[in-house]
Amino acid sequence: MAERLAFVSPRYAGEGAVGGAETLLKNLAIHAARMGCEVDFLTTCAQSHYTWENTLKPGAHEMDGMTVRFFPVDARDEGTFLRIQQQIDHGVKVPEADEALWLRNGVHSSAMLEHLAANAAGYRAILAGPYLFGLTVAAASAHPDKTLLVPCLHDEVFARLGTVRRMFGAVAGCLFNSEAERELAGELYGFPEARGRVVGMGLDPFAADRGAFAARHGIGAPYVLYSGRREPLKGTPLICDYMLTFRERTGRDIRVVFTGSGAIEAPDALWPAIFDAGFVSEEEKHEAMAGAVAFIHPSVNESFGIVLLESFLAGTPALVHAKSRVLVAQCRAARAGLWFRHYPDFEAELLRLLDDPAARAALGENGRRYVEREYAWPTIERKLSEAIGALMPRGGAGGR
Repeated sequence: MAERLAFVSPRYAGEGAVGGAETLLKNLAIHAARMGCEVDFLTTCAQSHYTWENTLKPGAHEMDGMTVRFFPVDARDEGTFLRIQQQIDHGVKVPEADEALWLRNGVHSSAMLEHLAANAAGYRAILAGPYLFGLTVAAASAHPDKTLLVPCLHDEVFARLGTVRRMFGAVAGCLFNSEAERELAGELYGFPEARGRVVGMGLDPFAADRGAFAARHGIGAPYVLYSGRREPLKGTPLICDYMLTFRERTGRDIRVVFTGSGAIEAPDALWPAIFDAGFVSEEEKHEAMAGAVAFIHPSVNESFGIVLLESFLAGTPALVHAKSRVLVAQCRAARAGLWFRHYPDFEAELLRLLDDPAARAALGENGRRYVEREYAWPTIERKLSEAIGALMPRGGAGGR
């Protein structure tokens, strides 16, 4: 009899929802099913992480080799949620009752929790994430000895909430995306190394025509690329400010390409140099990556950096923010990227990539080989299987 696993995610990636954590959980679940596990993927009927409106029908569907169960999101008080979030974001220590109220009014599903209550005994493990959603906290709190947290942990004020600290202390274990993320959990919570494993996510190699994207869209100058959500937390306004300054100081005609979703906050003077491709297919995203001078990833709140690794697979080096310990560690390990502390660093590094094609190509080739070696799916499947075996031994609860 195949062992059963449950995955808990606030949204189902690909159903109009885009998010690195959701993509990670979905892909791990798909590959767990391919490894012979019976997988229940438990998610909500929401697609937007802003409104959490129920836009999908509840019910179970056989999808991607597993059973995907959609549950409605409970009614939420957005005003209460935003009021408490603003306090937390500004460093105000709120009572734990307010922490619980904030989590409850973020995203919550009583129907999903009822399903878990009725079926938890039949699952070898419940893999839940990311850490900062009320649904994750509720599932982990109800079934701590069954839960393997996939936290996607960031060094941010929300990670320091008492409720979050207790969750990390109670769960059976954690599946981290990188060694840097595991180190952060140790610093924040004293999380024992024995209760965590680094797993990450696999990526499939691809071939992409370096000139296809620019030719299709009539981009007649070199360009840098950002892919993903456009918002201040991801650092996209910084890209626009830096690129305008770069163009004005150097006189170089270099464009800025965005794929993904969200409003682009850019100075008016930069708009003639911006090309917003919006949502694109995976093939076109990879072509955009392959043709870029550099992939810019300015976020400091990352636990993995899927798009960074995709850009490496496309043979394109990266420019990342020096305050992102995870992205810097990946660039250093792959010998495929540079990191900037401030604008002078950024200018010098981008000029180097523009003016030294041989160095740019060498960095790109380093990145491609690194991802093909370290993030092939067979490697990740082995790590996932070993992690579950170590942290959830048969007949025991957790690796404590």
